[in-house]
Amino acid sequence: MKLCIRITFDGDGNYTAMCPSLPGCCCRGRTREEAKQRLDEAIRGYLAAVSDFVPENLMHDVVEV
Repeated sequence: MKLCIRITFDGDGNYTAMCPSLPGCCCRGRTREEAKQRLDEAIRGYLAAVSDFVPENLMHDVVEV
């Protein structure tokens, strides 16, 4: 499954990762990688809750702002 995610640096030393196509799917982390890993977990949980489907692999198109 391929989704577009957006990762931003908030200036307070944290990164925010979000998936615009999945409302409310947003996570923060101290590093870019930590935010992305947390978002992967959130996306899996979102898809499991909405459609009872958990993909084995997630691929991202990352947009950094």
